[in-house]
Amino acid sequence: MEDLKNKVVYVTGGSKGIGLGIAKTLLDAGMKVAISSRNQENLDRAIEELGGNEKLIGVVSDVADLSSEIRAIEAITSKWGEIDVLIANAGVGHFSPIDSLSEAEWNEMIDTNLTGAFNTLKAGVEALKQSEGYYLTIASLAGTNFFAQGAGYNATKFGLVGFTQAAMLDLRPHNVKVSCIMPGSVASHFRGNTPSSKDDWKIQPEDIGQIVLDLLKIPARTLPSKIEVRPTRPDLK
Repeated sequence: MEDLKNKVVYVTGGSKGIGLGIAKTLLDAGMKVAISSRNQENLDRAIEELGGNEKLIGVVSDVADLSSEIRAIEAITSKWGEIDVLIANAGVGHFSPIDSLSEAEWNEMIDTNLTGAFNTLKAGVEALKQSEGYYLTIASLAGTNFFAQGAGYNATKFGLVGFTQAAMLDLRPHNVKVSCIMPGSVASHFRGNTPSSKDDWKIQPEDIGQIVLDLLKIPARTLPSKIEVRPTRPDLK
């Protein structure tokens, strides 16, 4: 996929944070980009921020609902005829000790972070086979490093890493590439953060976009299947 111009990519959770950074980078590379959000207002704001490019569309979809993702894939293929890249980026996090983590918080993380990635792939896998495309998940270093108050989030990200690596083995015979990107601290809106100068030491969303772009440009014979990425230096304050 060395020539990316006019290739079609779908980024879930693309209205802010990492997803928005990925979308901007891939638009700048000449790709046709569809982004999703559960909220139309957030989509409209993101599309305006991205410049209202004619190669950009927004779709309202809840990744936790397979039928919603099927409709999103159908809308994208109806407009552009194909999907070359699926990026399962949508995610949520709730952090508290296991004895106070609620059932609703647990279910939301499982449904979004883990089942959501399955739903996106399930809805789009046949399109990827046809295009011999690429499926990427945005996991986390929390998928390999457990920590206190992170039981639910760790569970979803450990699961997402395992899911992605197994899917990679399933889809290799179809010439579909699969990679899992595992960022550390990112300057995003995650956990209610508002990015500012205090986050300058962190990975920036466009940095993850650059990693995605680099992966897409790697020769077809080579597959970096799991990528850990962290800030060069930790916050020293």
